[in-house]
Amino acid sequence: MAKISISILVIITCLHLIAFVFAIGAEQRRSTGKVVPDQYDETTFCVYTTDASTVYGLTAFGLLLLSQGIVNGVTRCLCFGRGLMDGTASKTFSVIFFVISWVGFLGAEACLLAGSARNAYHTKYRTRFEFSNLLSCASLRKGVFAAGAALTLISMVGSIMYYWSHTKADTGGWQKHTNEGLGMTSQEDHKQDQRI
Repeated sequence: MAKISISILVIITCLHLIAFVFAIGAEQRRSTGKVVPDQYDETTFCVYTTDASTVYGLTAFGLLLLSQGIVNGVTRCLCFGRGLMDGTASKTFSVIFFVISWVGFLGAEACLLAGSARNAYHTKYRTRFEFSNLLSCASLRKGVFAAGAALTLISMVGSIMYYWSHTKADTGGWQKHTNEGLGMTSQEDHKQDQRI
């Protein structure tokens, strides 16, 4: 059985938590726009606030990707590594948490990437319509980065538990064999050898 590395757990946890903080920061700093009339002609345009949430979202995306890469690099992505002990609860938990880790990771990455891309998209000009007060500037819906942050925490728990259970079930390349095959001697032969 392999030994759990505390440094790997600390790195995974820190990267996920920093990604979580950036995702929350991106949610708080979403850019909003307001319609401003152009002083030279009959058009209006949108003026947007800061675009910091795009950078925050992409930073969280990168940190989460790095963390998932470390976890799967150390465990060799469950499929390419050494064997796991058959018939143990650790192997079952390892597979379950592997799936939870990946589902949380893919969901968080999708929210963070889509939120960053949508937040970076800004409409520039609008033409003046009779009912122009009904139109507004395009902006990201509230909650996209928050969903990414929540899925980041799910991915963190899944990754930590996956690494822990995988390490417990890891055989180091050797599997314990019990009661397999035929013995070369019997107890009677052993007793005869002792008499001689």
